Amino acid sequence: MGDPAKQANDNMSASLKFAMAMAIIESRRRQKLPSSSTTTQASESDAVRWKRKAKERKEEIRKLKEDLKIAEDGVHHDLFPQNVSCKCYFYDNLGQLSPNDESDQKRISDVLRRRFLRQVRLSERKRRRLDSSLVQLYTSDSAVESKMEQLRASVDFLVELCETSESNRVEESNFKNWSHQAVDFILATLKALSLGGKIEEMTENIVNSLIVRLVRRMCNGSQGDELVQCDNILQFNVQHLMRKLGSDPYVGQRVILSVSQRISMAAESLLFMDPFDGAFPKMHNSMYIMIQLIEFLISDYLMSWSTRQDIDSKLFEEWVVSVFHARKALELLESRNALYILYMDRVIGYLTRHLGQVPFVQMLLPDTLDRFFG
Repeated sequence: MGDPAKQANDNMSASLKFAMAMAIIESRRRQKLPSSSTTTQASESDAVRWKRKAKERKEEIRKLKEDLKIAEDGVHHDLFPQNVSCKCYFYDNLGQLSPNDESDQKRISDVLRRRFLRQVRLSERKRRRLDSSLVQLYTSDSAVESKMEQLRASVDFLVELCETSESNRVEESNFKNWSHQAVDFILATLKALSLGGKIEEMTENIVNSLIVRLVRRMCNGSQGDELVQCDNILQFNVQHLMRKLGSDPYVGQRVILSVSQRISMAAESLLFMDPFDGAFPKMHNSMYIMIQLIEFLISDYLMSWSTRQDIDSKLFEEWVVSVFHARKALELLESRNALYILYMDRVIGYLTRHLGQVPFVQMLLPDTLDRFFG
C-alpha cells in the first residue's frame, strides 16, 4: 500500500490539471465567440450602413427623375424662364418692309440653342419610336449623313412646332425662341452642305417639303381632310419664318416659285368660287399674305442673291417667269377686287427695276428679256 499523503497529492494534481484544462478550453471558446455587446454594436453598424446606402440610392433616383423631367420639358433650369420673349431681333419688322439701312443682326443665344437642340432630340426620339424603320442614307460620307439627319430633324421640328402652336399647346414665347433657333440651325446646316459641295437631290426634297408644309400652314391649308383654323398671328409668324429662311437663295428662290404658283392656282379658284362660300374669306386673306411674302423676299434679298456665286440661274429665271404669270392670272380678278393687281404691280415694279441691272441680265435668257422688256 502506498503512502496516503502521496496518493492525495496525486489526486489533487490530476484534478488541478483537469480544472486548468477546462479553464483553458472555456477561455479559448470565449475568445472565438463575440460578446453580446460586440454583436449589438456590429448589428447597429450594419443598420446604419444600410440606411446610408438607402438614402444615397433614394437621392440618386431623385436626381435621375429631375434629369428626366428636364430632358422632357426642355425648358427648366435655363437662364430664361418660359414667359420671357426671345431676346433678339429675329421677329423685328414682322409684317413690315425692311428699312434700307438695316444692318445684319447676328444675335444668337447659346441657352436658347441648347434648349432647341434638346427639343429636336426629343422630337426625333418620339418619331423613331413611332416608326421603327430606319431612314435610308443616300451618301456614304458620315459627315454629310450627320448633316442630312440634322437638317431633316430640324425641318420636322419646325413644322411640328407650327402645328402644335395652332392648337395653343405652345406658348408664344416658346414658339418664338424655338422657331428662331430652328431657322438658324437649318440655314447653318444648308451652308455647311453647300460649302462641302453636297447639295443633292435629297436636300432639295427636304427643303421643298419644308416650303410646302409652311405655305400650307400660312394659308390655313388642310391637314388631312380637315381644315386647319389658325389666327392671323400664327399666319404672320409662319410668313416671317419663310422670310428669314429665304435669306439663303437656295431656299428663298424656291419659296418665291412655290408661292407664285400657288397664287396662280388660287386666282383661278377665286374666279369660279361663290363669294358667299365659307372658304372664300380664307382664300382671299391668304392671297394678300402670299403676295406680301414675295414682296418681302424680293426687297430683302434680291440684291444680295445677285452677288452669290452659287445662285441657280435656271431656278432664278423659272421663278421670275412664275411671278409674271401670277400677275397675269390676277388680271382676271380685277373686276372683283382691283387690290390684287395693285399689290402685285408694286411687286412687279420693284422686280423689273432690278432685272434691268447687269447681274440679272446675265442670268436671264434673251427670249425672256424680250418678253418682259420688249
